[in-house]
Amino acid sequence: MESGVEFVAADMPMANRLTVHVLAAVAEHEREMISQRTTAALAAAKVRGVKLGNPNGARALRGLGNAHAIVGAKAKADAHMTRVVPVIETIRGEGATSLRGIAEELNRQGILTARGGRWYATTVKNLLDRAAR
Repeated sequence: MESGVEFVAADMPMANRLTVHVLAAVAEHEREMISQRTTAALAAAKVRGVKLGNPNGARALRGLGNAHAIVGAKAKADAHMTRVVPVIETIRGEGATSLRGIAEELNRQGILTARGGRWYATTVKNLLDRAAR
């Protein structure tokens, strides 16, 4: 608005400068109200004895606590990948050519993803892309 460039809001094509200015003011007011409500809620939780913040404290900020978790998660995903890729190759050998078909067969066989979820075409693609690296 300050640059003087005219623009059209896709969801409100009939809005003029005044309308946009009023809506911006309302949005700014709401942002301030959200901030005040959040601050009040955190203060009330603290009074009730709720522990706020990361339980790992400064260790999490240094990344030391997360480094081991990341390495562990990568190792777990790699191990899972080495177990599942041969199964996918067998499924392909039996005629399933689409990612969706492979995902459906993995789900039918009760094989879970590394995180314990269902397979989808994108999950299969991501695993195969990872295996190709």
